[in-house]
Amino acid sequence: MKDKFNVEEAYYFIGFVSEEEQALYNNLQKAGFIVVFREHSATLKGKKKGNVDVDIVFEIMKKIYEEKDFDKIVLVTGDGDYIKLVKHLIKKNLLHKVVFPNKNYSSLYNSIGNSFYYCLLEAKRKIEHNKKRGS
Repeated sequence: MKDKFNVEEAYYFIGFVSEEEQALYNNLQKAGFIVVFREHSATLKGKKKGNVDVDIVFEIMKKIYEEKDFDKIVLVTGDGDYIKLVKHLIKKNLLHKVVFPNKNYSSLYNSIGNSFYYCLLEAKRKIEHNKKRGS
């Protein structure tokens, strides 16, 4: 993200804390991510998924509202639930890219124009092609 999109701060939102996943959390932090954990009641732990969508939207809107020197967002998702946020960011000239982690992204993103999104599969294909050429 830093090399491709010049990202200075990268946040990784996780649904809940589990001691079994501590190695994952450590590796995310070593890779430079700011890890944000969602609060859950202890009685619900393990019974529901992360549900971090609201937290992500809230943190983006909070940063836009509070920080005058805010630049642009790179949002990694394929979930169509973010389309309203994405359209608002485009309107305010605050969206750099929506990065799709795979080919399974919502068709709602077709309405924003391909200059606003990037699929990681393209990068993966280029890397694999270059590895084959270099071998």
